[in-house]
Amino acid sequence: MTEGSNKELSLAQREELLGVLKARFEKNMNRHEGLEWAKVQEKLDANPEKIWSLNEMERTGGEPDVVDYDIKNDEYIFYDCSAESPKGRRSVCYDREALESRKKHKPENNAIDMATAMGIELLTEEQYRALQELGKFDMKSSSWVQTPANIRKLGGAIFCDCRYDTVFVYHNGAESYYAARGFRGSLRV
Repeated sequence: MTEGSNKELSLAQREELLGVLKARFEKNMNRHEGLEWAKVQEKLDANPEKIWSLNEMERTGGEPDVVDYDIKNDEYIFYDCSAESPKGRRSVCYDREALESRKKHKPENNAIDMATAMGIELLTEEQYRALQELGKFDMKSSSWVQTPANIRKLGGAIFCDCRYDTVFVYHNGAESYYAARGFRGSLRV
């Protein structure tokens, strides 16, 4: 294993993260009515690699929280619930192809590779709209979302934000990046 590829937290890091997640869960019951933290933690305890991914979401400013439970697959679903697009994931273009296509002023990274390295997925447009039903998000920032293959094939990518109490879906060249645009992720546990 190379340095930085260890996907386990120390006991102290794990306990600290679980404390933060539990407090956020209890403070925002409207996001997951009818769900119990003890059952969520049981799933987390059985999946240490998912705890590592949640820590990456937290470390980069995502403030992950449970937003749904998939009964069929017995999985809790976490989304980044920070008020604005996570600060530690901004100023990135959409994917590696877009990053490599830039000749000058390349961003440091891209959303797809970062999400993959974190063990999460970018929200879809549908998931983004569902998140907006739980509160006010991206009132000043925007977030890349999974882009349909036909749009990406033509060089574009899509992102969302919320203005005027409305979710807007926009397009940009996939190679573009802005200080106020990052990405939000989801994780199933």
